[in-house]
Amino acid sequence: MITTMDRMHACERALIGVALVLLSLLAWAYLVRQAMSPDMATPMAPSMSMPGGADWGIELLAMSALMWAVMMVAMMLPSAGPMILTYARVHQNKAAKGLASVPTWLFVAGYLAVWMGLALLLALAQWGLHQSELLGSAMGRVGPLLGGGLLITAGAFQFSRLKEACLGKCRSPLSFLMTEWREGHGGALVMGIRHGIFCTACCWALMLLMFVGGVMSLAWMAALALYFLLEKLLPPAAQLSRLTGALLIVAGTLVMLMP
Repeated sequence: MITTMDRMHACERALIGVALVLLSLLAWAYLVRQAMSPDMATPMAPSMSMPGGADWGIELLAMSALMWAVMMVAMMLPSAGPMILTYARVHQNKAAKGLASVPTWLFVAGYLAVWMGLALLLALAQWGLHQSELLGSAMGRVGPLLGGGLLITAGAFQFSRLKEACLGKCRSPLSFLMTEWREGHGGALVMGIRHGIFCTACCWALMLLMFVGGVMSLAWMAALALYFLLEKLLPPAAQLSRLTGALLIVAGTLVMLMP
């Protein structure tokens, strides 16, 4: 029999799901707007060129980090949705038993903290590549030799034990909560950070492929976002990862052999 409390909890989870969808859509809308604005004099403009990286400063680096942060949310939040909703359900069950519960947004804040850290690292990598003239333009792509190397690196990582372990954590929300549970507000934040680290460690090598397809390529963003989601939801995860790894290694080899 469905009680009033059950209905309230279902409604709350639905609202959380809607909030996650809206946040993802806002992130995508922002990225589409930036990609369609080639005249903007910021590192977010896809056609902007800054020869020798001389124009890069703290302000542009910060704006680049912001762009990467929005990309993290757009590409990775959908695949984190099942984990976030499972966490919300567990705390609803605790509240129904009269136990202390913690707002779900604290758990999500842990994810965001990790993604912001990765965004800063990627922005620094973008700055370094542009400074060394390995990036065709501020928002462009790397050359065939480095691009092929990144493809092979991402492909090889798909076969690693680290990839397998982190993917397992991402695919089993309830198992993660049972083994990593921490009480209180601080515990919720720590759990969010820990699962955010597993999520990031699972996908970091594939994120580097944005430098191969173009830093602001919406097609590459969409393809990676879809892959992250499928890899965490489809049953044959190990086979999919290995197949993807093999294809990336082959593609990287062919790119490096291009004249």
